[in-house]
Amino acid sequence: MGDEDKTIEHEELEPSTGVNHTTSTCQETQEETVMNLKGIDGNEPTEGSSNLFNSSEIRLQETPTESNRFQRLRQTFACPPHGSLDRVITNVTIVVLLWAVVWSITGSECLPGGNLFGIIILFYCAIIGGKLLGLIKLPTLPPLPPLLGMLLAGFLIRNIPVISDNVQIKHKWSSALRSIALSIILVRAGLGLDSKALKKLKGVCVRLSMGPCLVEACTSALLAHFLMGLPWQWAFILGFVLGAVSPAVVVPSMLLLQGGGYGVEKGVPTLLMAAGSFDDILAITGFNTCLGMAFSTGSTVFNVLRGVLEVIIGVAAGSLLGFFIQYFPSSDQDKLVWKRAFLILGLSVLAVFSSVYFGFPGSGGLCTLIMAFLAGLGWASKKAEVEKIISVAWDIFQPLLFGLIGAEVSIASLRPETVGFSVATLGIAVLIRILTTFLMVCFAGFNIKEKIFISFAWLPKATVQAAIGSVALDTARSHGEKQLEEYGMDVLTVAFLAILITAPIGSLLIGLLGPRLLQKAEHQNEDGVQGETSIQV
Repeated sequence: MGDEDKTIEHEELEPSTGVNHTTSTCQETQEETVMNLKGIDGNEPTEGSSNLFNSSEIRLQETPTESNRFQRLRQTFACPPHGSLDRVITNVTIVVLLWAVVWSITGSECLPGGNLFGIIILFYCAIIGGKLLGLIKLPTLPPLPPLLGMLLAGFLIRNIPVISDNVQIKHKWSSALRSIALSIILVRAGLGLDSKALKKLKGVCVRLSMGPCLVEACTSALLAHFLMGLPWQWAFILGFVLGAVSPAVVVPSMLLLQGGGYGVEKGVPTLLMAAGSFDDILAITGFNTCLGMAFSTGSTVFNVLRGVLEVIIGVAAGSLLGFFIQYFPSSDQDKLVWKRAFLILGLSVLAVFSSVYFGFPGSGGLCTLIMAFLAGLGWASKKAEVEKIISVAWDIFQPLLFGLIGAEVSIASLRPETVGFSVATLGIAVLIRILTTFLMVCFAGFNIKEKIFISFAWLPKATVQAAIGSVALDTARSHGEKQLEEYGMDVLTVAFLAILITAPIGSLLIGLLGPRLLQKAEHQNEDGVQGETSIQV
């Protein structure tokens, strides 16, 4: 009986042992871990054993990182591909497809040496040049403007022998593309005018937008006449080309400073962004007036009256078209923003080209500016949406504009004395501009540091110089006079050097001097102190 009881007892214990097998295994593992943490003799772990334990922990931490890297490699080279490899293949396919479609329509025009082939290659090289320059990032400095890379890309295409033989663009096409880009710039300048900022800043904004531009234009005209030997009309054309400041360089830098709280209390970034548009409008208006006088025949009095007539025609036509597109299309129509953007772009291009056709080249730009300004006043809150569409058009034509400007400059055709006189004219004119700007912001409530910053921030040149720097050359080519073409080439050379020298220097000076000379907003400093206190706690 005792043996039977032991057998029954043993059979009853067997199921529980099977159920608790996992638990016993875990306990054994834990006991082994504890024994491993202790010494062999059962004492506490020694320094060597703890180091081994720490190294094992480090290996365990490194394993997920290595696995993540392996997963990224697998995703990159997966089939079908994903991520960056897929993006590269897609972009290359789009480029090749664009060329193939154009080639299937135009034939030889899209082969090396053809006109469309040159435009496509220049467009993509300018984009790549801008991207490559954007990769150059210096600590505590704003990024270099991409337009500089686009300019250099066009310059290299023109001056590398093998490439220049296969990438050729007709002057007529180049002039037309630059004129379209000029129309877009004028529309953006007109829409960007802020009447409220003008009323708020009043006198200092007017002084800052008019004084430096006019003084630099007159100084450049004097230097160009006596140093470079240009006639007075062409000297003032060159002066107004140099008189404009570049919104493409100033505005992004001001937005960075404004985001950091520098100069916000005194309104320095707002002042420079608002005055920049008026400065460009004044320079473009003066340029168009002098251009009309330079290519008109007759007495000096007749040329002056003709310039005044072009201004009157531009203002009248711009006012009429501006009031028209305020009400057409009406606000109850579908796709209102797209219709407004199409109308203002189409009318601006028509105004620029038709003014040249009818013999009043100075009125087209002014007409576009007035039209865009009045349209922006009427659209009010909807203006920002139209500006977004216009900015997309500018993103397309910006590489073409700066690439074509760079491609117009040939090293073989440049004379050393021309380059030397151009740099001298540019340098002296810029120094006079800096001093004039300092005087214009006196008695405006700024301290000495802010005056110095504004003076140097009013330095960079790029967009307007690229847009109007070649207009005089294109007009001279249409007249077919060799001497006028040489004058136009001198103007273009100075504009090219102005972009190449002042755009990067101006951008770097704004980034360096802004945090050092402008006062930071107090509320941002308080937020920073609170953040540091919370981190310490």
